[in-house]
Amino acid sequence: MAIRRFDEFAASDAAASTPARHPSFQCTSALGHRRVRSANYIHAIWRAGCLPIVLPAIGTSMAQSELLSVLDGVVLTGSISNVDPLQYGGCREGSKLYDEARDVTVFSLIRAGLQVGLPILGICRGLHELNVALGGSLYQNVHAVPGKIDHREDESLPRSIQYAPVHRVRFAPTGVLRGIIGAEEIHVSSLHWQGIERLADGLVVEATAEDGLIEAVTLRDSKTFAIGVQWHPEWFDDDPCGLLIFRAFARACAERLGVRRTVVRSPG
Repeated sequence: MAIRRFDEFAASDAAASTPARHPSFQCTSALGHRRVRSANYIHAIWRAGCLPIVLPAIGTSMAQSELLSVLDGVVLTGSISNVDPLQYGGCREGSKLYDEARDVTVFSLIRAGLQVGLPILGICRGLHELNVALGGSLYQNVHAVPGKIDHREDESLPRSIQYAPVHRVRFAPTGVLRGIIGAEEIHVSSLHWQGIERLADGLVVEATAEDGLIEAVTLRDSKTFAIGVQWHPEWFDDDPCGLLIFRAFARACAERLGVRRTVVRSPG
């Protein structure tokens, strides 16, 4: 999803004495079985004070410069599809679902967005996209890697249980997420086959699982919010850590709005 704050919404919200909303787009695919499950992301972004708007994955046909000029942030959502290993020089293994249109859309959006200081929050697949877009690679089957635990969900269980916390992650002592959440470690959900293998040069580790797998990253020396997490902070309404992450992202989107307004109003 991408975040934008419209003056019209800010004005109408102010008149109603309610918090202004920053619109948000969600990167998704129009291909039926690969479509991202969006309801929980939409609710989480709305609770944080943003207005969610869905952005379809339409590849290179998207007018990116025009899009970036009106966005205040992007949330890269999770999905049942995987990042295509061909994107990082790998070979496809097994019969996993891939989504080429989303890969093309998101990778170019990440690179262009970071150049203009666009806040980015990557979740699950979004974490993988952030890493691959900047030159990193992925394990295709984490559970088959010696020393790693099985990070996949049990699909026979109800979805509320699949998304429940199942293992701990420990935050980097001086990391951005440690500052946002205010804890050394938390318990998180785990619903993924892929995982970060080679970390992109421009990223730093924010959190790791008990088996050493990278669970969160941020952009090195970034002047804006640029974080990816492996777990699903959007899933439960009563998840205080998830709400803290989304609120920090929303604050960055508000700062981005201020920058956009300054640019628009500058003479010449």
